[in-house]
Amino acid sequence: MLRAARGSRLLGLWISNNCSAKVYRDGHLILCSATGKTKGVVVGHNVARSSTATVAEGTNDSFLKWTLLLIPVATFGLGTWQVQRRKWKLRLIEALAERSCLEPVPLPLDQLDVKKLEYRRVMVRGRFDHSRELYIMPRSQVDPEKEAREAGRLTSSGDTGANVITPFHCTDLGVRILVNRGFVPRRKINPETRSKGQITDEVELVGIIRLTETRKPFTPQNDIEKNVWHYRDLEAMAQIVDTEPILIDADFDSTVAGGPVGGQTRITLRNEHLQYIITWYGLCAATSYMWFQKFIRKIPV
Repeated sequence: MLRAARGSRLLGLWISNNCSAKVYRDGHLILCSATGKTKGVVVGHNVARSSTATVAEGTNDSFLKWTLLLIPVATFGLGTWQVQRRKWKLRLIEALAERSCLEPVPLPLDQLDVKKLEYRRVMVRGRFDHSRELYIMPRSQVDPEKEAREAGRLTSSGDTGANVITPFHCTDLGVRILVNRGFVPRRKINPETRSKGQITDEVELVGIIRLTETRKPFTPQNDIEKNVWHYRDLEAMAQIVDTEPILIDADFDSTVAGGPVGGQTRITLRNEHLQYIITWYGLCAATSYMWFQKFIRKIPV
């Protein structure tokens, strides 16, 4: 009996040290697995702690699962929004192109009225002041037929040059404005090389109203001292040549032999929505795949 009691105490001590259990005075033990009897000793397993940990882990996993699902849902929504934005931008560009083909109207002098008529054709009458030309460069010639022939090519065969901006005294309005007479190649930028195209008589012009430009991030600053303009800054241009900050692009019919080629208006608006569509839908596809692999197929990612 003494040997049996000693063996039971040793068993209890081993269980207590290795299973983190408590031995009660009535002989019951609380362990980490199932309930059973060994030589009259009743063993009770602690399943409560394990169950609590499992429930907590499942709750955290469920929270993470539905939280991460927001990423593909949000990117899909952003991609769809960009689709609608692109449709709106294309309709706007089409509307501006149609506006540029309407019958010309007299040029208003009020700046608010001018801003409302962007890309609208207007009619003016007066004389050029060729002694104070400005040059926006580098520029390539707007030639719709040539651009259609070269569509899809990686390179263009066209030469670069400049758009010639010339002060124009409107005799009927009594003000000076800026007129983009059109494109000249680099070898013709010097006005002495195109003296035949320097009109001195009073002329009637039809042109398209253009507004000032905001410098793009990678566009160089205008070099006023060298008379090299990289973007339209109408306030600065007007101050240099003493005109109103109003600019029109002379139409193609204004072109004369030996002079700049008119009709250099491009109907352009910033339209990067296709890139955004690809980006957002791409992120949606990638995150959806990762979510499916981790939470549906249970594959670690």
